Amino acid sequence: MTAEDVEAAIPPGPVARWVLGARPRTLPAALVPVLVGTAAAHPWRPGTRLGAVAHNGTQIVNQPDGPRVSSWLCALGALVVALAVQVGTNYANDYSDGVRGTDDVRVGPVRLVASGLAPPAAVRRAALVAFGLAGVVGLGLAWATSWWILIVGAACLAAGWFYTGGPKPYGYVGLGEVFVFVFFGLVATVGTYYVQTLRLDVPVVWFAAVLVGLLATALLMANNLRDIATDVVAGKRTLAVRLGRHRAGWCYVACALVPFAAVVVWSLTPVDTATQAWRAVALLPLLALPLAVGPVRTVSGDASGRALLPVLAATGRLQLAFGVLLSASLWLWIR
Repeated sequence: MTAEDVEAAIPPGPVARWVLGARPRTLPAALVPVLVGTAAAHPWRPGTRLGAVAHNGTQIVNQPDGPRVSSWLCALGALVVALAVQVGTNYANDYSDGVRGTDDVRVGPVRLVASGLAPPAAVRRAALVAFGLAGVVGLGLAWATSWWILIVGAACLAAGWFYTGGPKPYGYVGLGEVFVFVFFGLVATVGTYYVQTLRLDVPVVWFAAVLVGLLATALLMANNLRDIATDVVAGKRTLAVRLGRHRAGWCYVACALVPFAAVVVWSLTPVDTATQAWRAVALLPLLALPLAVGPVRTVSGDASGRALLPVLAATGRLQLAFGVLLSASLWLWIR
């Protein structure tokens, strides 16, 4: 019996239902970009000061023009914003899909509105509270760094709400993966780096952001692959529905495995300071590769519906392990 079967068989308590509604298995998508961006902002160097950035072997201290508060405090703020946006998006999706009837027949994790565990107004209110927390903390980050952060933050909140909300939700036309790649890959990773360093000109940070975005996309694809049959009935045209089970499965496989291939290429990039020790450090994320075997094997086969339930949790573990190892790699050596 899967964890989802247990959730369905035993109604959760008043607190547990809200924890389940926040969909904790998706939270690596918010945590990983902050870990990676922070590791890039604070590379390990004996004797370096907080706020120092090493680039192409040269130490650059940007502290006089850095954030108005501790860059570590900015890192904490970025984490709160990322998690709040993720939780708010999950509640907003629960509310919007629930009132549309999309989740009336569901094979995935519990949904509050569709299952009757919480009234729609309460779930909508929970989404707005989470988005409000992200907005307040984001306002503090903008004050500490740059007011341009407010524009980025507003775009994140709008993207989270209109994924399945509003009159024309873009998640219903197959653009959800684009949102996840952009906002939980590029924006979250590079944004975390920026609020701690006020820099955007370190190419490896953008490279790392792409890898983070691909694994976040794989996480959403795992969810949508499982729901193809019910989404077709509900008229929800996700990318998985548009591509079909097998082509969408190969898309998932690509998103899960391309980051590992990219790490190998990255380790072979010629630079003046490259050493065998650096190449070993750059390859650290490959230690997460065994975690990709199970979900890739399942998705590349003929499994569908309930048989794909374990893939979401497995992809979350893969994303978290890869993110931690990539963070360690960047922390030990960044160019």
